[in-house]
Amino acid sequence: MQRNVWIVQLDVRVERLVVPPAITQGEDEGEALMRARDALETALEMYIDTRQPLPMPSPAAGCQVVRPGALVCAKLAVYQAMQETGVRKVELARRLHWHLPQVDRLLNLRHASRLDQIEMALEALGRQLQVEVSLRNGA
Repeated sequence: MQRNVWIVQLDVRVERLVVPPAITQGEDEGEALMRARDALETALEMYIDTRQPLPMPSPAAGCQVVRPGALVCAKLAVYQAMQETGVRKVELARRLHWHLPQVDRLLNLRHASRLDQIEMALEALGRQLQVEVSLRNGA
């Protein structure tokens, strides 16, 4: 199973993400898919804001795929590592010698955090960031 892949199911003029409560629509498939990433990232942000576990990514076979942006995926990895290790924001800030607002910004999916900050946070959580580049479907 691929990491950070969620299914987008398209109906005639409405598409639905399998990540509650992500709902968006478009006049055609292209517009729906364009809006789907924002809807997905907004829904995942709500999981972080309410300290809920992230939903498991869905298998992508035969379906349209929507992935969060690379920076968002890295931030989700930090949040997931915090959930798995039981480390709260205050403890992560202590480990990194940061102020709490710095950790808040790091977990804010809309904030343009620096990749080196994400790497430091993951290392403080016993994780390592790995980047993978692959060909796009149909390329």
